Amino acid sequence: MQDTSKQYDAVIAKCRALFVNKMSDYGSAWRILRLPSLTDQIFIKAQRIRGLQQNDVRKVDEGEVSEFIGIINYCLMALIQLEKGVVEQPDLNTKEASELYDEKIAITKQLMLDKNHDYGEAWRDMRVSSLTDLILQKLLRVKQIEDNAGKTIVSEGIDANYQDMINYSIFALIHLNEAN
Repeated sequence: MQDTSKQYDAVIAKCRALFVNKMSDYGSAWRILRLPSLTDQIFIKAQRIRGLQQNDVRKVDEGEVSEFIGIINYCLMALIQLEKGVVEQPDLNTKEASELYDEKIAITKQLMLDKNHDYGEAWRDMRVSSLTDLILQKLLRVKQIEDNAGKTIVSEGIDANYQDMINYSIFALIHLNEAN
């Protein structure tokens, strides 16, 4: 489990660095995005990953890694939006956004540690393609919950699905890093 925690932190360090650099370039323009828009962005990235995994020919020279990083960062934005709400104009500076990012990833990492304890790191025996499919399944669930105006009868909420997608993406990146 020690390795997992260190590997998790290394992946998040890369994702966070990209998030901070994009905040420097674009500010918090993402704060105007409604949750369905963020969900759709994540969906596009997951579909692209699945396409890369299934297709022999690539026409854009970007692989799975950048797409999984995008899923992680968009999911963290969505978690922030769930808490703060959507705004009409960007309202967070880089420091504020980074603090929210850190807060959300700390909660998500703890969830991973708790589940890893209970599941015995079963994800280590999974294929990256299976993790991709699970992300797509979670996205379809989120879309259905959004279509139901956020109401669920017995299911976990949208936030838990975003957290699972973050953790699945991190697991995929760990697998891809170990393969290289």
